[in-house]
Amino acid sequence: MTAGAGGPVGIGVDVGTSGVRAVALDTTGSRVATAAEPLPAADKTAAGDVRQDPALWWQALLRTLRRLAAAADLSGRPCALCLDGTSATVLLAHRDGRPLGPALMYNDRSAVRAAAGVADAAPVSSPARGVGASLAKALHLLAQANADPQDLCVLHQADWLTGCLLGRFGDSDWNNALKLGFDPAAQRWPSWLAGLGLPAQTLPQVHAPGLALGSIAPSAAKASGLPADTLVCAGTTDSTAAVLATGATEPGDAVTSLGSTLVLKIIAERPVTASDYGVYSHRLGNQWLVGGASNSGGAVLRAHFDDAALARLSARIDPDVPSGLDYYPLPGVGERFPVQDPSLAPRLRPRPPDDVQFLHGLLEGIARIERDGYHLLTRLGAPAPSRVLSIGGGAGNSTWTAMRRRLLGVDVVPAAEQEAAAGVARLALAAL
Repeated sequence: MTAGAGGPVGIGVDVGTSGVRAVALDTTGSRVATAAEPLPAADKTAAGDVRQDPALWWQALLRTLRRLAAAADLSGRPCALCLDGTSATVLLAHRDGRPLGPALMYNDRSAVRAAAGVADAAPVSSPARGVGASLAKALHLLAQANADPQDLCVLHQADWLTGCLLGRFGDSDWNNALKLGFDPAAQRWPSWLAGLGLPAQTLPQVHAPGLALGSIAPSAAKASGLPADTLVCAGTTDSTAAVLATGATEPGDAVTSLGSTLVLKIIAERPVTASDYGVYSHRLGNQWLVGGASNSGGAVLRAHFDDAALARLSARIDPDVPSGLDYYPLPGVGERFPVQDPSLAPRLRPRPPDDVQFLHGLLEGIARIERDGYHLLTRLGAPAPSRVLSIGGGAGNSTWTAMRRRLLGVDVVPAAEQEAAAGVARLALAAL
């Protein structure tokens, strides 16, 4: 490809639960353009099924890319595209990409029987165990399929959309394939999968995230408005993309996501797995992203205060003074990390009459869970955090940041870039 006056452009697309967002970056990391389109909510049933028509993703992706292409002058500029999708969102498709039916979303809980079979076959440390993992969902879909398995392939959300752009299907990446059973350290599908009746030919070919897979298909280029020689790269998961966006690159760089739940990630030189705590590792080149997630987080705060109250009350808290309250804030019964206890009840008493003191205790309680989470990851073999980059809605709370800095004993700062789309745009740029 011949570079235009503007130089190469990396296009990153984040396919989330509520919409599709795209970011185009130049080689300095500056934004060339952004675009977004909403997605309708997935279909849910009382039995725990959460499904969505993949055609909705494709339509939203094309609308997003057309808006992005219209906002940026991409003519004559080398372009590459990489996208992320929600982890463990799975569908079955024919070899030509036609979905066999709706996709099972990341939070679908219908594959209970299949998950029991996986538990009997998979090592206890495997991230493919559990009703929410890709493997149980794939087996559940195959058991219901009225089609020849020889003509089918198991694909994640990012895999299928990448295939739509390429005009061919059957590719995945280390990060999405992890919960399907792929071993990223050995870079192969493990032998124990054979005992589950999962035909080998249904499994995708797995690549490093960001690897250039080929040029965009002519029909996809025309429908999206992208240049005909745009490179399409292997994708990744949404949570991994969010970490890539922050610029965390060195062992000890940690990323805390302060969203509805509390998610901890840290760059390590070797993988760490502890299935009892939901701890597993995504491969990033020759490094690993070790993580765990607590049930605590912003959902507990929002159960008591709205955004305006959180901002007003936080400003009145002295983050250098302990609250004197021993809270373990949870939205309901059960915790997974850093305490593995499905019967653990929220600890939110005594409730002081002063809302400032109550919020102080809540924020401090979540910060202690974050501290204990990183301590657990260190005991399991991950490095101790050298700095913590914060993302999510709570990252902008300066009082909470100071409180967390005191408890963690390392620098804690909001990440300058927090959009997952920017993380995969960086992968796309690297492919150029």
